[in-house]
Amino acid sequence: MSPLPRFVEVARRRPVALVQPGTTIGPDGPVAPYVAARGPAPALTSSAVTLRPVRLGRRVGLEATYGGQTRRLLSARHGWVRDVDELGVTVTGPVATAWSRQGTTWTARARTALGLGGWWRGLRPDGDVAASGAFGQLGLRDLRLVTHADGAAYTEGGSVLLTASSAGPGGFRTGHTSVWSLDPTSLALAHRADLFFRRDDVVAGGVHGDHATHLVRDGGAWMVATSTWGTFDEVRRPQVGVRLGLSWADLTRGQHVLDTRPLALPVDGLASVGTWDPQLVHDGTRWLVAFVSARRFFSFHPALAAGRDLDDLAPLGAASDRVSCEGPVLTRLDGDWRLLASDSRDEAAPRRAGYPVFDLAMTEVGRLDATYPTNVPWPTLLGVDDGWLMVGFDGTPYGGGLAGYGTHGDVVLQRSLPG
Repeated sequence: MSPLPRFVEVARRRPVALVQPGTTIGPDGPVAPYVAARGPAPALTSSAVTLRPVRLGRRVGLEATYGGQTRRLLSARHGWVRDVDELGVTVTGPVATAWSRQGTTWTARARTALGLGGWWRGLRPDGDVAASGAFGQLGLRDLRLVTHADGAAYTEGGSVLLTASSAGPGGFRTGHTSVWSLDPTSLALAHRADLFFRRDDVVAGGVHGDHATHLVRDGGAWMVATSTWGTFDEVRRPQVGVRLGLSWADLTRGQHVLDTRPLALPVDGLASVGTWDPQLVHDGTRWLVAFVSARRFFSFHPALAAGRDLDDLAPLGAASDRVSCEGPVLTRLDGDWRLLASDSRDEAAPRRAGYPVFDLAMTEVGRLDATYPTNVPWPTLLGVDDGWLMVGFDGTPYGGGLAGYGTHGDVVLQRSLPG
């Protein structure tokens, strides 16, 4: 493999929106439990639940009426405010959160977990509302190119499309999958769609914000491979797997809920307790499937499988010497398929905080010379006329201390240097 170019950071993007611009809540309520309202005194209400932010002196809390009882939740540490320009209330998966805005910055003030189930159905805005609609995002992570089945980037109007995990205010369970366009020249980033998922192994009718997703155009259909982070709970439900959905709708615009089935990944010999971060490529003869396997939460590494059919995959290899390496990205370099990944800062030196390049037997054959931000940024590469554009992310949080881990990050864009 010829030497890879050096990359330098050229831009950062951070689209933050409690209410996704251009979205509304339909007359029958939201299609998924990812909804928000903001204004002087906003609320979300249905026959089952009412959620509203409340001001009590110098604090902002959350008033929740559910199961015939009303509770006011006040955080002794995070509820104190100086000035409030606007209030907000969000539902992100099983979590409801009250917010205050000062200037352009939103801060989470109180939240509660209402659990799985259909309690969110029929939610409508109420009270003094300036805007309502689908929940947007606090940050973006897990960015991956939308591709054709052969791995080529899916383009539209000169822009490429990306899937991302839209960060919510409560860890893994509050994120969801979104679709974005990126202009490779101006580096303008624009929201396009949100994807949600149903499964056959949880509460009937459940709709989840599964994420770390790959969207693939295969003929006239869309295939979606996603990771079941939407119900992950490190204590109560430490389970993650990969599922596959299929649709003939235009998944690059609007909101969609997809039925999914398990994608059986070959993990024999890996002592695997979970899989995530799927990517699918058809090389003309067989499917290549990159993914991450965990031996425990959280000790994980990339792996690669192949098969003529996605239901009959065999292992090609795994970087099982890693303990904190994820975000596998299949990319053609010098005409050959390579798997790129991200060694976190928890890896041993000299691997720490870098981007290994593997062949299809999962033997390391090189490393990218690129800036490594915080967290575990995926090394998504896009070939452009003058070289390469690298799309990654970092661990910069948003929303204050109550929101905690999972609110990252900035989108970090790097370009390759000539020569």
